[in-house]
Amino acid sequence: MTIKIATSPFRYDHVGSLLRPANLIQAREQYKSGSISFDELTDIENDEIIRIIEKQKESGVIGVTDGEFRRSWWHFDFLGGLDGVELYAKETGLQFHKMETRKGGIRVVGDIDFSTHPFVKHFKFLKEHAGDALAKQTIPSPNMLLCRADIEFEKYEDREKFQQDTIQAYQKAIKAFYDAGCRYLQLDDTAWADFFSEEGHNKLRNRGLEPAEELKVLQRMINESIAHKPEDLVITMHICRGNYKSNYFSSGGYDYASEVIFGGLDVDGLFLEFDDERSGNFEPLKYVKRKDLKVVLGLITSKSGELEDKEKIKARIQVAATYVPLDQLCLSPQCGFSSTEEGNILTEEQQWQKLRFVKEVADEIWQ
Repeated sequence: MTIKIATSPFRYDHVGSLLRPANLIQAREQYKSGSISFDELTDIENDEIIRIIEKQKESGVIGVTDGEFRRSWWHFDFLGGLDGVELYAKETGLQFHKMETRKGGIRVVGDIDFSTHPFVKHFKFLKEHAGDALAKQTIPSPNMLLCRADIEFEKYEDREKFQQDTIQAYQKAIKAFYDAGCRYLQLDDTAWADFFSEEGHNKLRNRGLEPAEELKVLQRMINESIAHKPEDLVITMHICRGNYKSNYFSSGGYDYASEVIFGGLDVDGLFLEFDDERSGNFEPLKYVKRKDLKVVLGLITSKSGELEDKEKIKARIQVAATYVPLDQLCLSPQCGFSSTEEGNILTEEQQWQKLRFVKEVADEIWQ
């Protein structure tokens, strides 16, 4: 079917990642231990991706993903595949609210560029099997390379050169996905969360960065990366405060960065966390001035299996509509269900119930 730019993101949508099934988790461990080959692992991934494409469609999802089933991390797998970047084992993981993540990371070892990348082949497989649904590709934002990569500074003594090379690499990546048939691309970004609290501001200052100036840098990284996107390619951005085994990385409302996020980015849509008090209220949405910007309210948590109170969710949508016209609003879970291969703490059936619930609420609001 033909999807026009005005139709996505959809009234009922989702962020992208899905819980890994037990046989896929087992197969990845078998591959790591050398008991199965890469081709055998790929066959299992293929079968499970075909299965969950159909499960998404059964649950009402229009923009289907591959569940990020070929990834270990939501961001490092893509970033580590860029020219000049490599994955490596760190001594410590990221510090979340009540736990530490696995000790993985990325480092810059050469000039940043985009030549070939396995994710393009992965997208082609998704598109081939999406049928009458729209194939949605998710990748980390260029800001994630800026804030997560360890840089050998002799490679990039000039931060401006690092930023420019990253922008050009993303421009090439976007073209590669488009040429592969992608018309719905989502940039996932946790870098904005550093602007949502004084603790985050202090983290930036400890890195020698002034929050107000760094906010402009993140804005530029997004806008210049997508500046040459074709008109019929929808690019959205998902802003997250961390998602690891149902835990979070940071808290705080959008207030400090609201004018840039809601009034200064050239994306077609924004997927926003609003599932609990950590995300603040809807008032920052008053800076949404564009009539063509879709705002996807992440009111349904992906961190637990319990279904929300439908009437409370509908009431919150009506509050948001006092700042942004209802016609520009959409609904989704606040994040993916499995940002890393470990997954959040809920069952696969609860995951599908959540997605069906999103559609059910959306149908009643926008009937």
